[in-house]
Amino acid sequence: MAKQEDSGHSFLAYFKRATSPLAVLRILSDRPMYGYELIQELKQRSGGKYQLSLLYPVLYRLEEQSYLEISSSEIVDGRARNYYAVTPAGRNYLRQTLAEYAEISGVFQQLMEDWDGHEA
Repeated sequence: MAKQEDSGHSFLAYFKRATSPLAVLRILSDRPMYGYELIQELKQRSGGKYQLSLLYPVLYRLEEQSYLEISSSEIVDGRARNYYAVTPAGRNYLRQTLAEYAEISGVFQQLMEDWDGHEA
C-alpha cells in the first residue's frame, strides 16, 4: 500500500474554504450579526464541527462582491462592532449556489455508492 503524501492541506480544510461563504451567507440570512456573534452561531449550529478561524477575509470578500453590507455599527467597550446583513444579490447567490451544491453533492454521492474500500 502506497504511503499517502502529506501536502499540509486536508480535504476538510479545502471543503471549509470552498463552503465558508455559503455558511456565512446562510447564517446571516436569518438576521444581521457582528463577527464574533457569527462565529459563535456557526459553532453552535454545527455542534462545534464547523469553525472558521479566518472569518473576516470571507466577510470582506462577500462585501466586495455586494453579497453583504454593513447594516449598522456600534462602539462597545471602545471597539467598533459592524453588523453584516445579506443583500438581495447575496440571497440570489446563496439560492443559486445551494441548488448547485445539492446537485453536485448528489452526483458525488452516487459516484461513491457501494465502494467497500478494497482494491479491485
